[in-house]
Amino acid sequence: MVSRLADTDDYVSIVLAGEAGQGIQTVEHILARVLKLSGYNVFSSKEYMSRIRGGTNSTEIRISSRRVSSFVDRIDILTPLSEGALQHLGERVSSETMILGDRENLQREYRGREDKIMDVPFSQVASDVGSKIYSNTVAVGVLSGLFKVEINILEDYLREHFSAKGEKVVRKNIKAARKGYEIGADLVASGKIEVKIEKNFKVTDEVLVNGAEAVALGAIGGGCNFVSFYPMSPSTPVAVFMAQHSRDFDIVVEQAEDEISAMNMAVGAWYAGARAMVTTSGGGFALMVEGLSLAGMLEMPVVIHLGQRPAPATGLPTRTEQGDLLFTLHAGHGEFPRIILAPGSIEDAFYLTQKAFNLADKYQVPVFLLTDQYLLDSYYNIPSLTTSSLHIERCIVRTDKDYKRYKITPDGISPRGIPGFGEGLVVVDSDEHNAEGHITEDFEVRTKMVDKRLKKLGSMKKEAIPPELVGSKNYKTLIVGWGSTYHVVKEAIGHLGREDISFLHFKQVYPLPLATSDYLKKARRRVVIENNATSQFGSLIELCTGINIEKKILKYNGLPFFLEEVMENMRTL
Repeated sequence: MVSRLADTDDYVSIVLAGEAGQGIQTVEHILARVLKLSGYNVFSSKEYMSRIRGGTNSTEIRISSRRVSSFVDRIDILTPLSEGALQHLGERVSSETMILGDRENLQREYRGREDKIMDVPFSQVASDVGSKIYSNTVAVGVLSGLFKVEINILEDYLREHFSAKGEKVVRKNIKAARKGYEIGADLVASGKIEVKIEKNFKVTDEVLVNGAEAVALGAIGGGCNFVSFYPMSPSTPVAVFMAQHSRDFDIVVEQAEDEISAMNMAVGAWYAGARAMVTTSGGGFALMVEGLSLAGMLEMPVVIHLGQRPAPATGLPTRTEQGDLLFTLHAGHGEFPRIILAPGSIEDAFYLTQKAFNLADKYQVPVFLLTDQYLLDSYYNIPSLTTSSLHIERCIVRTDKDYKRYKITPDGISPRGIPGFGEGLVVVDSDEHNAEGHITEDFEVRTKMVDKRLKKLGSMKKEAIPPELVGSKNYKTLIVGWGSTYHVVKEAIGHLGREDISFLHFKQVYPLPLATSDYLKKARRRVVIENNATSQFGSLIELCTGINIEKKILKYNGLPFFLEEVMENMRTL
């Protein structure tokens, strides 16, 4: 038997599966990096259960000679490190899937697929090295051998990755990887496996980053110097990354006792002159809503990163969904303006997070950054994240003796001072207030203050980030999406090659860009694609434009869209 990989599609999809706590994420982390360092474009994303032990987790790594950045259903190579992978992955394991594993241990579960099993005794090799714990490193070695990764690149990265655990652990892991590498190289040399993917050595100097790291880096680029949070997946890695680099960038990172405190800390930090962010998920944000309204009344900037996951309640806490859009739109008691940004790519996660701080500072409103588990946990290589175009816009004024924090202005934006910067008194209050910031129950003043706050929407709409049109301007069918559906729809459009279908992707979902209606009215048929059950963005569009999007492509089982299912839906349009 000879298995030829990537003859036509120019990519190979590897899925590693094993029990929670078995080191699947370690394999992903190491393998993705050594493949990139060897000249391959890589994309990886994981799905995992919300338990410390037991159950089956998996991670997908796409390897290609061209850029890849979306999830696929197809599995070319399955590496099961424990029982249960076949049942967990279901129909994704096809008759064409090659299985790398210990034949003796796999025969019962993979009965009828024996001809697809490439016998690799991970456990025995690891035991020969010193312990079965090295099975995942053996797997890294085998797969590196299949793709002709330079052995010195693999060994150097293992040395770096395990250096904190001591020289003995480093040596054992390198030995396990070498033995695995020999097995993988022998499978290729014997002709049992043939890999046809060209290397591109320009890729070696690119960066491999995931969405969580990009959000954190964007916050740093936006001048963020205070982060408050209470741990909640999938948003916690953002705070962890910033804590790890807090001393490098003079950032205060505070793990609060709860989400209520986290939000109030961030509001207070902006009042004192900091540029603050809270990072949370839907259930955590539910506790922040009163503090959000406080920011609305105080006209206090605040940046809120919300990593979405399936709800209600705890839902599927480690899976993905775009289910919190309308929640963020309507959260809070009373009426006050806000901005909602939704990155569609790792690059967006960086640049939009940076921009969020400038928008919050300028308009003195809450700015949301809506991501999700899929975007935050996905890696792919990119040329760079440049800071040359970034500019931190600080909108604080030096106060004078007659300073009025809530002065009525034509655009609704009052000059924002901070205590101790100037001669004026900076008064803020959660009650309705007059121009000086003092409590009032005057009905006329109340009306003027509400109008002043809402007047900002006019300027915010004019500055809204325009949507990106992928495909021909002469479209007949327009697919509308937002957030993390960007790459999968873009890749599907490219494969489909139809001039009559284009994709309109929104990076800012509220306030909607002024040109939204023009794009939609031009289409003969409109389609919206979302990772939720009720087409929340479609509802928002209808609310703001009066245009109903008839056709809806929705997925809400906790997984992102597969490339294949998007293409299948498009073929019927």
